[in-house]
Amino acid sequence: MARIARITLHPIKSLDGVAVEQASVSQGGTLVHDRAFALVDLEGKFVNGKRNKEVHLLRSEFDLDTRTVTLYRQGESDKHRFQVEAQHAELEGWLSGFFGFPLRFMENGHTGFPDDLDAFGPTVLSSATLATVSAWFQRMEPDNLRLRLRANLEIEGVPPFWEDHLFHEPGTVVGFAAGSVRMEGINPCQRCVVPSRDPTTGEPYPNFQKIFATRREETLPSWAARSRFNHFYRLSVNTRIPSSESGKHIRLGDEVTVIGVKHVD
Repeated sequence: MARIARITLHPIKSLDGVAVEQASVSQGGTLVHDRAFALVDLEGKFVNGKRNKEVHLLRSEFDLDTRTVTLYRQGESDKHRFQVEAQHAELEGWLSGFFGFPLRFMENGHTGFPDDLDAFGPTVLSSATLATVSAWFQRMEPDNLRLRLRANLEIEGVPPFWEDHLFHEPGTVVGFAAGSVRMEGINPCQRCVVPSRDPTTGEPYPNFQKIFATRREETLPSWAARSRFNHFYRLSVNTRIPSSESGKHIRLGDEVTVIGVKHVD
């Protein structure tokens, strides 16, 4: 039986995640606290792993209750703690010093700062997929790949790539539910350069994208909609959550059920 095995929120876009026992759905159709904050340079561009490798060396510990973040450089013991409202200026100053250029620490409590503006619900992946894909790479453990892929919802009790059931042909969505929360699977997530780098050092894995795409094509399940793969550097599922689900909760252990395919305009 498919069940929610892990829920991970990333309060600050591109920084470390927080494992939680339950997450609530926001009015904007995201998980509350997920990517609610972002680092932005003075040109309005995100400071993220795609554009700045220094992100991989920045560790963060976010207390969701007190809205307090502790920041430090990987491998160093000197930690700096900030309450995001009361010490906003100090927080921006420390981050600007870390990266070597001025930046802003911004918040969007409605939809957060998702990568996919059409499918900005939680990303979904299975534990079995993590185990299978990590074995494609020498000396890579599932925990390391988990940090690279940064999925919100992890499902257990299913075979590898089961989440490929959650999207279908173009012009459709796949309805599914996690407990009482109804969602729509949209498409397989297109990966960027970030998964190719070690999540704590930023060191690239040689030929990561080529190995990944080759093995993904070779192992693509018969149930996957092949037409959604213009290339095979795709893994996990992008979703949407209808506005009717606002205020509901997804919890560890919730059963995940597929409702069916729906055509959309």
